[in-house]
Amino acid sequence: MKNKIVLLFLSMTFLCFSQEKDSLLIPFDSIAIDFPGIDSLSIVYEDNNFKNENAILPFYEKLYQLEQTKNGKINIVHIGDSHIQADLFTAKIRSQLQDVYGNAGFGFTFPYSVANTNNSAPIRYSASGNFQCSRLLSADSSKKIGLSGISMDTNSDNFAIQLTVKDPKYFFTKCKIITPGNKNIFDVSVANRNIVIEKKIPKKIKHKIKSGEVLSTIADKYNVSIKELKKANGLKSDLIRKGKTLKIPTNDTQSKITTKTTYIPEDLIELPFCFEYNASNLLEKIAIVPNQNCNSFSLNGVVLENNAPGLIYHSIGINGAKTNDFNKFPMFFEQLPALNPDLIIISLGTNESFDKQSAEQYNRNLQQMIQNIKQNNANVSILVMTSPPSVLHRRFTNTFIESYAQIIKEKSVENDYAVWNLYQILGGNKAIIKNAAKGFMARDKVHYSKTGYEFQAELFFDAFLQSYELYKSTK
Repeated sequence: MKNKIVLLFLSMTFLCFSQEKDSLLIPFDSIAIDFPGIDSLSIVYEDNNFKNENAILPFYEKLYQLEQTKNGKINIVHIGDSHIQADLFTAKIRSQLQDVYGNAGFGFTFPYSVANTNNSAPIRYSASGNFQCSRLLSADSSKKIGLSGISMDTNSDNFAIQLTVKDPKYFFTKCKIITPGNKNIFDVSVANRNIVIEKKIPKKIKHKIKSGEVLSTIADKYNVSIKELKKANGLKSDLIRKGKTLKIPTNDTQSKITTKTTYIPEDLIELPFCFEYNASNLLEKIAIVPNQNCNSFSLNGVVLENNAPGLIYHSIGINGAKTNDFNKFPMFFEQLPALNPDLIIISLGTNESFDKQSAEQYNRNLQQMIQNIKQNNANVSILVMTSPPSVLHRRFTNTFIESYAQIIKEKSVENDYAVWNLYQILGGNKAIIKNAAKGFMARDKVHYSKTGYEFQAELFFDAFLQSYELYKSTK
């Protein structure tokens, strides 16, 4: 009993010390949660709607015109962190919106696997050649980081990047290539041919020594001198052992056949922010290869579209990213117009909480990001999506995200953006255990499961439809 009292005292002392050091670090186990049993797993996801919808009315008008005319394309760009890079949450939103408003293409993509990072999109990449890659988190200002948030560079012209679309609904007729300064440094190819090359190489002969054999008999067998045989094998004496292998010197040659793949480049159209290839029929694969007139190469992104009217949902997520990371690289914002954005959704905040940014710091960085976006896209609508509830360092209640959600809502009218408060809709910190018990959260209680992300997407789609249909009722 005495030991238990001592342990309890030490625990309380540590808690007091932690709170004195940082009042926002509250042990997760200490929050009051009504969780008596299985019956409590029913969660009511309330207040699932957009706030300050006036900020995105111009976007709704464009979507309405698309519906009326059945002509043109609407572009939504969703920018975020690891919640977005996985393309589970965004894939579900993309599919739901395109089922209603038309599928105009997959949108933005990048060779994530070549850059040694993750993405679950139905597009697969493979590559020959070596590339140097850096994410915007750790890269310095010299890196050519643009729309992908990842630099991908090489000075070798001996490479090919193969892109294959696995889902037929995202086969494409247009492929846009985004590069630093919109330089024409890549070609694209939809056809290739294999060239068989035959060349003569020195013939290699080896002899495995058998029992009773000596150097002189082996030399006579291959019509070489003992001196030549010893030199070829680095022997200092005539002694040899059974089972060893000897190289037999010869001037003979043999044929070596190799196959080289050559790519047939297609004509590209230069646009203000990218180079575009247009095909006459739907494609499922394409190769990105070096322009032979160049000697250095940097890829910032690829966009896939088709000829149908409808909606494109671009997803750009970087693991570990924060608003201030994006703000460090002007090229990211300079290249955004390549996507012709009508609505930009920002989903950032989880990583800021791990940096213990105050709500005021977070807001300053968010407003700077919005300002950078509008500088190059003056008429774009903005929707800020709060981060979902999560646990900080696996043990603390994440009160930082709670404070970010509050300031996002408070500043929305002043800074002209709409809000979808995912933190509040999912029940906040008090619902984390329930959401985890329903299988919505990953083990780290920071990320969510595939089921959890897809459920969030359904909530977003419901809120979107409700808001847009209300707008249409006023027409």
